[in-house]
Amino acid sequence: MIFAVIDTNVLVAAVKTKKSDSSSSQILSLVFAGVIKPLVSKEILTEYRDILNLPVLELDSNKVADVLEKFSEDGLYPGRTPSEDVFPDEIDRIFYEISLSVEESHVVTNNVKHFPKSVRVVTPSEMLMLLCDLGEI
Repeated sequence: MIFAVIDTNVLVAAVKTKKSDSSSSQILSLVFAGVIKPLVSKEILTEYRDILNLPVLELDSNKVADVLEKFSEDGLYPGRTPSEDVFPDEIDRIFYEISLSVEESHVVTNNVKHFPKSVRVVTPSEMLMLLCDLGEI
């Protein structure tokens, strides 16, 4: 098992796509399979709920409910470790700081440019490669 903070954009892509082989969809499947243990906080869960329920996204409400339930019930709530890094969008800070609270955890995002340059910040495809290298999948 590996610990990761899943950025909201990855969840949107995973819920929206019809392609089960997309990297974002595979990441979400691995969360449900228990291979990836999501790191969360009250603020992150609120963002997930607010974004995934935006009418303009037209996401399947049953899938959204399943995702929110999984992350809130099975997620690990580790707290935050403050970072002095600069973020283009301060809303992303919490995702990074939560990841800093658990050794060798990652932030999985489709927007790596929004985060400090770090081996901790990976795309969904990079996370899949890492999991393969570790023999987790």
